[in-house]
Amino acid sequence: MQQLFIAGCGYTGTRVARQAQGWNVTAHLRDQDKAAALQAAGVATICCSMDDLADIPTLPVHNKVLLYSIPPQGGGSIDLRARNFCAALERDNAIPSRIIYLSATSVYGDTNGQIVTEQSPAEPDSAMGKRRLDAEQLFQEFGAGHGVPVVILRVSGIYGPGRLPLMQIAQGQPLLKEELARPSNRIHVDDLVQVCLKVLEQGSGIYNVSDGHPASMTAYFNACADALGKPRQPQVCLEEAQRTMPPLLLTYFRESRVVDNTRMLQELGSTLIYPDMLLGIAASR
Repeated sequence: MQQLFIAGCGYTGTRVARQAQGWNVTAHLRDQDKAAALQAAGVATICCSMDDLADIPTLPVHNKVLLYSIPPQGGGSIDLRARNFCAALERDNAIPSRIIYLSATSVYGDTNGQIVTEQSPAEPDSAMGKRRLDAEQLFQEFGAGHGVPVVILRVSGIYGPGRLPLMQIAQGQPLLKEELARPSNRIHVDDLVQVCLKVLEQGSGIYNVSDGHPASMTAYFNACADALGKPRQPQVCLEEAQRTMPPLLLTYFRESRVVDNTRMLQELGSTLIYPDMLLGIAASR
């Protein structure tokens, strides 16, 4: 069987691990209980943190396809976890046969609602986007140095079962007025998993991963509230949003782009299960 190592087996990685038919999967994660559940499903696991190189054991990555989906640490403009991970591979001479990195479309920064393709400049404004770009460059350099092909998936906002904004809706956290909110992009987790499964064996370079139907964050939260039968959140002007909105959420409202997913659809032959958020939200309640 083909060999796959998933670094960071969380919301997306766990689904890939369970659906990767024909692959012998080893999953890395931090939670022992989640590891036990994966082991019961026939997935080998290894538990450790990537926050300190000294705590990383020898990882069973050599000659395996690597799917890296560990989120960066909070704060800073470099991805310390990705750097520790690559340093551990160098230390142990554990060289994967192929690298797939789950990045984010935040690397494009704010384009004021303009379309971005894979050829658009990566000029992140936020520290979050800078950390993602740092990891992209790190894996590209690692791959070039060892003759390992690298695929980068620039993923839009992920939603799905267990990932709808229930707390924000219940608390009535304010949103920017819909007429002021700009386009944002998303992908249902089931569609993201199918893209991941395809690039285990095919594809090269960078792919934008999005459903191709942008809508503002306010429209998304409103659609979630409607689908859940809950009151919509209050909407405020930009000045009040800057005073009352959580900083991370405000970042999502400030950055705007339209993500072109043509390459994903055409070169990978992806057929989206949920090509727009209304279908995806209805399936995620």
